[in-house]
Amino acid sequence: MCIAFLKRAIFLSFVSCLCWASVGSAGAEIVARDIRIGVHKSKTRVVLDLTTNVKFTIFALADPYRIVLDLPDIRWQVPAAAARRNGGLIAGLRYGQYQPGKSRVVLDLRAPGTVGKSFMLPPGEGYGPRLVIDIKNVSRKAFLASIRPPAKKVPRATQKIVLKPTRKPAERPLVVIDPGHGGVDPGAIGISGIFEKRVTLAMARQVGKAIQALGRQRVRLTRNRDIFIPLRRRVAIARAAGAELFVSIHADSIANRRVRGGGIYTLSENSSDKEAAALAAKENRADLIAGVNLSGHDDEVASILIDLTQRETMNYSAQFAAALVPELRQLIQMRRKPHRFAGFVVLKAPDVPSVLIELGYLSNRRDEKMLTSPRSRAAIAKAIARSVDNYFRVQKR
Repeated sequence: MCIAFLKRAIFLSFVSCLCWASVGSAGAEIVARDIRIGVHKSKTRVVLDLTTNVKFTIFALADPYRIVLDLPDIRWQVPAAAARRNGGLIAGLRYGQYQPGKSRVVLDLRAPGTVGKSFMLPPGEGYGPRLVIDIKNVSRKAFLASIRPPAKKVPRATQKIVLKPTRKPAERPLVVIDPGHGGVDPGAIGISGIFEKRVTLAMARQVGKAIQALGRQRVRLTRNRDIFIPLRRRVAIARAAGAELFVSIHADSIANRRVRGGGIYTLSENSSDKEAAALAAKENRADLIAGVNLSGHDDEVASILIDLTQRETMNYSAQFAAALVPELRQLIQMRRKPHRFAGFVVLKAPDVPSVLIELGYLSNRRDEKMLTSPRSRAAIAKAIARSVDNYFRVQKR
């Protein structure tokens, strides 16, 4: 009896272990612990510390030179300092979610380089599984030969104009809030190491709640989690939803840590000053930062870019910006010229009044403290919500 019982117990234990191993290998969460860079004589080595082996793909993009590593969905627990690491051929790196179920690492190169070897190392020497990528110097000609062929451009004849849906009379106006950056694109990095993408998402959620609390407008966010969304896709989301106001939220950084203050931007192909032009150029690089191949556009993008000459929309944008300045000025320090004009991609919907709010500089200790304080965020969100409500109230007249 005892022997039979013991055999059964051993068998059940064995089956249990098999089941556990199966679940652990197939369904276990993948965690990234660190990203390290090693500089050697003939190569630059990038090592990604993981909790399990992964399948991956690698490709290169030109102008600027980049190596892109696509991975399964990963939870990133790397040190904050990893975002600032560089060395050898690597000028900088970014990491994060790129699409649902896909993560991405983008390596900016100082010069043309190709991947010589890429492989998984088994656990050992105090580390878990490691993904290793060796990058070597090559000529520009060799680099260009290694990249993917460009995406086919959509012929003009096939491009369709997509009209923004109109609101039903009984519906409340829709406001689309756009948290800047996200996923593989961290945006600015604060003094404490906090990413702009986290600050903007927290603020956007707060603004959405404040608008909904007033009960006179509907709200939608372009993203409600840490995921990358291309710039033109953000505009497309607003148009497809029938937005009547688009508010993009950002927080900048600059080398001079004494500079602080917020600003509000509306669309113009002629920037109001060099500073506005430089900021727009930096923000418009978000798709490049995330490793997007911009060699072609699809119908949806083309429809957005067809007509940017609708002055009425730009005038409404300017009206909202003018109403927003005094509200925010009571809570945050504003720049000397608080309302500026520049060619931000996310403001280019031809039929949706749009503004971009720079709430401050994460490179300034006081601004960063303000933008990471729940109390300050709540007050700023209420001020933006009041401005939105007043804007629509004026439009009804």
